[in-house]
Amino acid sequence: MAEVDVVIMAAGKGTRMKSKLPKVLHTLAGRALLAHVVDTASSLQPRNVVVITGHGATEVEAALPGYICDGAEFSVNFARQEPQLGTGHAVQQALPFLPDDAGVVVVLSGDVPLTQVATLRQLVAASGGDKLALLTLELPNPTGYGRIERNGDAVQAIVEHKDATEAQREIREIYSGIMAAPAARLRTWLARLDNRNAQAEYYLTDIVKMAVADGVPVVAHKITDEVQVAGVNSPVQLAELERAYQRQQAVALMEQGVRLADPARLDVRGSLVCGQDVSIDVNCVFEGTVTLGEGVKIGANCVIANASIAAGAIVHPFTHIDGEKAGVTVGADARIGPFARLRPGAVLGADVHIGNFVEVKNSTLGTGAKANHLAYLGDATVGARVNFGAGSITANYDGVNKHRTVIGDDVHVGSNCVLVAPITVGAGGTVGGGSTLTKDAPDGVLSVARGRQVAITGWKRPVKKAQP
Repeated sequence: MAEVDVVIMAAGKGTRMKSKLPKVLHTLAGRALLAHVVDTASSLQPRNVVVITGHGATEVEAALPGYICDGAEFSVNFARQEPQLGTGHAVQQALPFLPDDAGVVVVLSGDVPLTQVATLRQLVAASGGDKLALLTLELPNPTGYGRIERNGDAVQAIVEHKDATEAQREIREIYSGIMAAPAARLRTWLARLDNRNAQAEYYLTDIVKMAVADGVPVVAHKITDEVQVAGVNSPVQLAELERAYQRQQAVALMEQGVRLADPARLDVRGSLVCGQDVSIDVNCVFEGTVTLGEGVKIGANCVIANASIAAGAIVHPFTHIDGEKAGVTVGADARIGPFARLRPGAVLGADVHIGNFVEVKNSTLGTGAKANHLAYLGDATVGARVNFGAGSITANYDGVNKHRTVIGDDVHVGSNCVLVAPITVGAGGTVGGGSTLTKDAPDGVLSVARGRQVAITGWKRPVKKAQP
């Protein structure tokens, strides 16, 4: 296969988005539209990716500082189109980055995020380095799209909608905006473009007529999946494409054996890898990289990001797990939630129980440890079979620095306790309810640190004074 270079057009303003954010930076599945396109381009193993920027160029360029995808490094170059004078003018700006050789240039749009890599590979193969290959499909309502004019199987021209006659507008086969062109030929065609048309713009589609005149075969790789070439021009279209993408993710998961309570109420905004017999209830959101082991059950309305959850674990409804860069690890057969929060650096062993309104951050809990209600464990190392009482916390922050709490195996921490770090509670110890510990507690002892209870006789509760 010929060497490939990719040009991505991302200069448009996106007026119909009614937003200050450049259109290509609006998100689908939690990532910018343009990022999806660059990821797809990277899978072609290109020599170069050239992104044409214009409106909001500084923001767009800052969003793609460099790229590594699937372990392969490639360069992202930026060429600015100022002013924006049409699609042909846009690709002209990329010429300084494109080798004048026997390679193939693939032209993509930054607002068309769901084109499949296999489709682009087939398009490049159709070009073969010596033909102009167009990605086309038939639409029941092709309004607004350039029409494919054929002579038998041979493509003769693309006619833009605004320049088409009534007869040409009856054609249902449209040009998707995606093409693969011989690099050397593309350079000469771009140099011959003019703007004598209804829009007074330089149309990239005019190179089809030039190719025909030069005797270069023009072929169409025709697909049937409209989602692959659907662009985003409005919030409505963005929402429709989001649902189409999420439906694809849901179907793929179910084909692997995942049980989804309702495929229409699932959001995957990253990578979700599931073992056998995983079940996911409604309205769950998965972000970043999430792994669910065999038999994991996720309750309704959970948000889980950057986490690994081992086999047999149950995450009850309304739990929020966000590992950020540090990640979260949940051990086998653990029970989390409902209404629990696991933050970066939480590492929970097997059969750990984290209950309602319990928050864990940067802490390790040993096998069988339990914090079932209303607790905070931050910067702590908690041993096996520890029971952490309701209303108890590790006070890990002194106003400047974080400090660690160490709790040995088989410790029982009573309700409403404060363990002021740095502190160690020895194995087998008990902390009496309501205690505030500021010193280490030895193994196996009862530690109590609270004021003596006093009963005051004859004390009168204040009463409200009569109003004048």
